[in-house]
Amino acid sequence: MTQVDFYVLAGQTRREQWLFACRLLEKALEKNNQVLLLTDNEEHAQKLDEMIWTYRPDAFIPHALLGATDAPADCAVSIGWQQDNPGHHHDLIINLSQHLPPFFSRFERYVSVVVQHDHVLDYTRNHYKFLKDRGYPVNTVDMRLR
Repeated sequence: MTQVDFYVLAGQTRREQWLFACRLLEKALEKNNQVLLLTDNEEHAQKLDEMIWTYRPDAFIPHALLGATDAPADCAVSIGWQQDNPGHHHDLIINLSQHLPPFFSRFERYVSVVVQHDHVLDYTRNHYKFLKDRGYPVNTVDMRLR
């Protein structure tokens, strides 16, 4: 069964959410995980792609847009926005989208990064309730306390 983690941040912006996701990516790659980052749309995917290249000068996270013609087939990190295309990944999905993708359960671990913005809080509460009601092991990590 998919392990579910909600990371609750003190921040309120998409940028803070995405920066935290970049840090999670680094940790996931240290464990040789294949990761799908899911965004709301192609524009967000492209902006997140740019952020991953520049968020820390000494970091290197191999990644590609899901479905890009020049993406290596074995790329450790894919950034997608389609709700019907999980790519070849199955280790970890980091959901930065407002939707709970229908394929989340094919992953060993599902992560949602929650910022203190009303819209984000609303949809992540709905995701939390949906997952909890279906018996998924849900863990909340309150980063506001750290």
